[in-house]
Amino acid sequence: MSDRHIILYHNPQSRAVGAQTLLEELGADYELKELDLQKNEQKSPAFLALNPMGKIPTIVHNGAVVTEQPAVFAYLADLYPEANLAPPIGDPQRGPYLRWLAFYGSSFEPALIDRAVKRDPGKPSMNPYGDYDTVIATFTAQIEKGPYLLGERISAADILWGVALAWVTMFGLVEATPSIKAYIERIVTRPASARIKKVNEELLKAKG
Repeated sequence: MSDRHIILYHNPQSRAVGAQTLLEELGADYELKELDLQKNEQKSPAFLALNPMGKIPTIVHNGAVVTEQPAVFAYLADLYPEANLAPPIGDPQRGPYLRWLAFYGSSFEPALIDRAVKRDPGKPSMNPYGDYDTVIATFTAQIEKGPYLLGERISAADILWGVALAWVTMFGLVEATPSIKAYIERIVTRPASARIKKVNEELLKAKG
């Protein structure tokens, strides 16, 4: 076990799949700790001691617990710099990279959930994202400059967005426009995604 060994709390039908995909992209030393969400194992005292929110992905590295998807992705990509999925400090693209990680958590997910549950987000000045259409338009405009959020350079931010969009478009929560569909395809056809798909299919099959 290396000093960069990661424990990922995981379920093959959860947001943890994105972090799992990133770990594969990084060539990381990691292990999965499966949580059965149907049995509410994410609410067990042992897991809540790590993450009181009872949410995954949650990772542990050398005793340090990291939660929240943008933080998990930033942490992992920096931990494995040789994979070149995170512009380092001093790189002109470091700021834009962090922007798109943060935009996912602070704008996209809240906008998506409000829309999915038909919840009034309130006045734009009182919610974290403004309005759903602007969130989607802002993201779409960026990938149309593409092929990735940082132009020709793929980053951990693309893994976060690409995996998430594959899920939400499949369920009709976000429209699979030609630009978004092509972006998803660029991510899910990568070798790491294929390996993850096989692993997760086997996990689901084992559960019957």
